[in-house]
Amino acid sequence: MKALLLVSHAAVLAHAYPSMDRVITEIEARHDFALEGRSTSLLGDLLGGVLTGVGEVIADILTAKTDATSTGSPSYKPPGALGSNDCTRDPLCVWYYVANEMWASFANQDGCTGLARGAIRQGFHDAAAWDVDSSYGGADGSLLLSDELSRSENLGLQAIGDTTKAIYAKYHPHGAGMADIIQLGAIAGTAACPGGPRIRAFAGRTDDPRAAPPHKLPDSSMDAPTLVSLFAKKTFTANDLVALVGAHTAATQRFVDPSRAGAPLDADPQIWDASFYRVPLTGDNQTIFILHSDRSLALDPSTKGLWSRFAGANGQNKWNPAYAQAYFRMSMLGVDNLNRLTEITSVIPSR
Repeated sequence: MKALLLVSHAAVLAHAYPSMDRVITEIEARHDFALEGRSTSLLGDLLGGVLTGVGEVIADILTAKTDATSTGSPSYKPPGALGSNDCTRDPLCVWYYVANEMWASFANQDGCTGLARGAIRQGFHDAAAWDVDSSYGGADGSLLLSDELSRSENLGLQAIGDTTKAIYAKYHPHGAGMADIIQLGAIAGTAACPGGPRIRAFAGRTDDPRAAPPHKLPDSSMDAPTLVSLFAKKTFTANDLVALVGAHTAATQRFVDPSRAGAPLDADPQIWDASFYRVPLTGDNQTIFILHSDRSLALDPSTKGLWSRFAGANGQNKWNPAYAQAYFRMSMLGVDNLNRLTEITSVIPSR
């Protein structure tokens, strides 16, 4: 809250002291400012209080003590071919091959492909089918291990679902689980979009073939208060929700209005940028499609402040760390063995 109060006070002074504009910009660019109002709730087995080394790392990311992004280049080199003894002994090796196969179909010279954008949405739809009242569900692979894909809210995921199932069939014999493949896909898909953050990734989740509890996912017809309440039960704040919705920068719609199938939600869906946030504020819903839910979030008193900051000057630098922090949390929903996961961030390719 201190950062927000300081910015508010500084904004008043900026009219009398023009140099304060530079101060405001510097404050808003700080990592801790971008993460103001974020959820810091622990999840899964971390709530028990006993943490392993990796559990401490995940806890620090969830509580915003540590960045959810990796700014370095891919550093991992496999010790051998897939299936070799050296590769089998190294827990990161199979993920190197999975990530690179994904990247080949996710990134091209124009930006992130339709499959990459589908992978981002697929990660949301597997993980978000959970809330604090659920005894199962979340990032458990059930989206593709059960009949969930046939649910109406998952229309449009068939192509990326088929691609992901093929990756699972190829790499599961080498130890790759569906839940981890789906979440790595969402993270690699984001990184494949120029401007997208390289979010830290972990593997070792437990797959569950049971279909997730129904009626847990958001709908484009929902208004802001309903969405804020829905996401609060998933441990997200209103600010987290605003950050997560920014993934619509890389989205098109096909089923909300079938007569405009393929209409983008941003001018350049192959690029990851904060210009999406300006569309619901100023757009006319003609060339660029505006979801009712997005417009409601852009204008509601509980969410419009942060929405406008993301839409404004330096919006990209404010949004990316906030999105990464919120999506990292998303990727851990419903996971009860966080203390036993393995970080695999070093295998994710980058542009």
